[in-house]
Amino acid sequence: MAKLRQIAFYGKGGIGKSTTSQNTLAALAEMGQKILIVGCDPKADSTRLILHAKAQNSILSLAAEKGTVEDIEIEEVMKYGYQRIRCVESGGPEPGVGCAGRGVITAINFLEENGAYENLDYVSYDVLGDVVCGGFAMPIRENKAQEIYIVMSGEMMAMYAANNISKGILKYANSGGVRLGGLICNERQTDKELELAENLAKKLGSKLVYFVPRDNVVQHAELRRMTVIEYAPDSEQAQHYRNLAEKIHNNAGNGVIPTPISMDELEEMLMEHGIIKSVDESLVGKKASEAAA
Repeated sequence: MAKLRQIAFYGKGGIGKSTTSQNTLAALAEMGQKILIVGCDPKADSTRLILHAKAQNSILSLAAEKGTVEDIEIEEVMKYGYQRIRCVESGGPEPGVGCAGRGVITAINFLEENGAYENLDYVSYDVLGDVVCGGFAMPIRENKAQEIYIVMSGEMMAMYAANNISKGILKYANSGGVRLGGLICNERQTDKELELAENLAKKLGSKLVYFVPRDNVVQHAELRRMTVIEYAPDSEQAQHYRNLAEKIHNNAGNGVIPTPISMDELEEMLMEHGIIKSVDESLVGKKASEAAA
């Protein structure tokens, strides 16, 4: 039996990470892969396109309802969606109360103890935003996720987040087996986006796994709470997600320990590509009227 691959999708909030991951996993399932998605976002929306649901019962909300996680049955929190993909949401506490990372830790322990990881080819973790909190770094920290795919774009803050996530991977790479599988660029149609994505991947010592073009069919599918794979299986966009799935499937064992860069290097890279002009330090902090003087 093939070795279970534990992958995770990270990226800046709002970058299209959950959309990219669910479409990629739907394409992998089409290829006959048995998949479990563990949603690690308190919004509990990492599986909505697979299940056609707004949100499913999360482990943490059900545990709060019943008093303890031991009182939950696996069937109550694990649902089957498109192509029999198994879906679980870890959930999180009420906004402003407690650490959402606790839900991730509780969920993974509960799933492992209840046999949810048996007879699978892939477990995929969909993790909120940036690695700024130990709880969300947990799939990396506890050596659960072995391959990390960072969803980014040509926007500066998305690249900044990708670099930050790489720092998180580097921190735990030597103590565990976690590796950067590569970058996935979710096109925002910014200037020189493909060049920048390839350049950043190179600087991180990794590669650009795939450049996903922007297409309105993605939004149309999401309005129906479906992946493009299911909503428009014959579309060009569906084929792009299949290509991405194929690249990830063939990427086993090819991850790297990343080499994150400094903020200065990131800005230099943007200057080299003409995205930002060099900054005249003598003008920093001056009003328009003062600068003109």
